Amino acid sequence: MSKANPITNAKQFVWLLLTAVLLAACSQPDPQRPSRRMGEEPKKDTVQLALLEMNQQMALAADKQLTQFAQAQDEAFALYESNTWIHIYTPGDTSTPSPKTDEEWTVHMRVYDLKEHLLVDSEASYRIGKNELPQAVEMNIGEWHHGTKARLLAPWYGAFGMKGTAQVPPYENVMIDIEIR
Repeated sequence: MSKANPITNAKQFVWLLLTAVLLAACSQPDPQRPSRRMGEEPKKDTVQLALLEMNQQMALAADKQLTQFAQAQDEAFALYESNTWIHIYTPGDTSTPSPKTDEEWTVHMRVYDLKEHLLVDSEASYRIGKNELPQAVEMNIGEWHHGTKARLLAPWYGAFGMKGTAQVPPYENVMIDIEIR
């Protein structure tokens, strides 16, 4: 058996060390964003701006689709500030108070796509103002009373958003039938 030569081992160690140092020295840091030139605004994140612009275009398309849909219905719908079209079938008992923030009310809600396929059918107690209901409902429920029955045509951004739910696909414009009990 031959013995390992300590000089050979030292040379190999130095060689490995030099190689590691050279490799580390050759790697370049990530490039920096260019600094702001005199009088120019800093550049914004173009991916974020593109997504924002895309969502804005999709929101405008949703508003257009719901406007056309509402105008084609037999019932008279009114456009509310929330960009939601609403038709109230039954105004409910106006002698009773309307829902207030942080009160719990029982709401029967049926959600349909615009082809009238049932997506959600639920009756539950909801705490008003706690974002337990779609935004289009939350923004208008304070004007209704026990027994109110209404149909809302809600854009995706006022209903279930860009994420959707297990039953409602993302970016889905919906019809929501509401009955306050």
